[in-house]
Amino acid sequence: MKKLIKGLHKFQTEVFPIQKDFFQELTKGQNPDILFVSCSDSRINPHLVTSADPGDLFLLRNAGNIIPVYGSSIGEAATIEFAVRELKVKDIIICGHSHCGAIKATFNIKALKDQPNLKKWLKKNILPTLTLVQQNYPDLDGDALTSVLLQEHVLQQIENLKTHPVVAQAILNQEITLHAWVYTFESGDIFSFNVQEGQFEIIKHF
Repeated sequence: MKKLIKGLHKFQTEVFPIQKDFFQELTKGQNPDILFVSCSDSRINPHLVTSADPGDLFLLRNAGNIIPVYGSSIGEAATIEFAVRELKVKDIIICGHSHCGAIKATFNIKALKDQPNLKKWLKKNILPTLTLVQQNYPDLDGDALTSVLLQEHVLQQIENLKTHPVVAQAILNQEITLHAWVYTFESGDIFSFNVQEGQFEIIKHF
């Protein structure tokens, strides 16, 4: 808490006064173009890795950057509905990341007996993808298997996103684009899934 209080004081004395007009403008409302779905992991900072300003990203975060299929979780559905219908975002990014605790925990889900809600969350939303990956890539194990699961998990969330009526309609109207990203701590790189090539590719400068 001491670090946060110190940071808050620095913001109030050094940052806010310089950008006071900008923050006053934010009181008029929000108009983000992007819904950014990421993990709750404390090491992920969507605004930092994208150099976005306050007001640029509408955030949805949970353990494992999961988008449950429509009708199975009202919280995520409500956020998506508001972002698409009210804010009219033009892009939705689902961003997974290396060394994800939710991904790793799914490999030993029985060990979560003292975390029953997390166990149910991962069993329902990641375990089915792990089962498919193990069936389709029987020769993989260790980091290689984890990496494939991470990528396939993000792609599955894109498919789950499409089950939400508000998203499906926006896609049909060509009003929105979906993006599957994977962020790596080691390099700071972000990989985006190229639908035409069928693989993740590093995002390069425009």
